[in-house]
Amino acid sequence: MTAKEYLSRAYRVDQRINKKLEQTASLRDLATKATTTFSDAPATATRDVHATDKIIAKMIDLEREINADIDTLIDLKSEITGVIRHEENPEYQMLLEFRYLCFNSWAQISAEMGYSLRHITRLHDQALNSVFKKMS
Repeated sequence: MTAKEYLSRAYRVDQRINKKLEQTASLRDLATKATTTFSDAPATATRDVHATDKIIAKMIDLEREINADIDTLIDLKSEITGVIRHEENPEYQMLLEFRYLCFNSWAQISAEMGYSLRHITRLHDQALNSVFKKMS
């Protein structure tokens, strides 16, 4: 595993959490929709009267998965923080924190650190090489 792959694991877990949160919101919207139709005709016998219960059960399962993923994310960020703290160069530390703990874009990092994008990518490569040497 490269240093970049190692440090990027938290971002992937964060993305997975966000997607599950979107799914939960979608299920919540579905569960709260009230589409009652009034008519003189009798209701059909095949109507699923427990559909809302099933949706709520799926939401609860998904929220449990999200909580487990959040625990994983916290552990990963703690582990990555430890790796970054062992880096002696403060610029490397800052860049790695912005990228792999705060998930900032290159443009945001460039503006925050006051360097050009080209210089940021050069620093990033150097920081990754330094981390890789320490991992080996």
